[in-house]
Amino acid sequence: MPTRKDSSPSKTGGPKPGRPKMPASYRIKKNSSGLLRWSDACRKIAGSHNYWVATTRSDGRPHVMPVWGVWSNEKFYFGTDRNSRKARNLSANSGIVIHLESGDDVVILEGQAEEILERAVFQSIDDAYLSKYRMRLSTIPGDTVIFGLKPRTVFAWREHDFNRSATRWRLDPVGSPPSRPTTAPQIKKPVKGKRARTR
Repeated sequence: MPTRKDSSPSKTGGPKPGRPKMPASYRIKKNSSGLLRWSDACRKIAGSHNYWVATTRSDGRPHVMPVWGVWSNEKFYFGTDRNSRKARNLSANSGIVIHLESGDDVVILEGQAEEILERAVFQSIDDAYLSKYRMRLSTIPGDTVIFGLKPRTVFAWREHDFNRSATRWRLDPVGSPPSRPTTAPQIKKPVKGKRARTR
């Protein structure tokens, strides 16, 4: 009789999967059977077209907007105008939650966003936008800022077997978010260009 191949997510690399803490009434399985793979979560993050970005206003009210973004080296990046509500929120409170489009095949990222200052990284993300969306962030009129998120926690599950597939990854925590910089990479931009989701 052939031996069944071990497909345990913990043996495929990446952070170790575990179960999220949820009410007992959700009946989340306590064993590791059904836990999702980190590589599959990364594939879904990279392949998503739109992303819901949740930030917090200074008075504590939540704010959510869809954006375009890219996943590179296990870090999520997106661009927005520095005067947008989400950018102003993040300048005061860097806490952020990002949710993919689907509520049936869920991936959620949590952590602290930071403004990207390194020109090489800025250029790399600009190139990634061109490859994915056929436009550059540097072509968007206005004062564009790029934020990066190295998630501290990632959740994922499938709706049809939620209590079996619900998975949580705890990644190495990042340090305290940097203070808001006084200067950022400046890129000359044309007056006209294809509009990205940067609200």
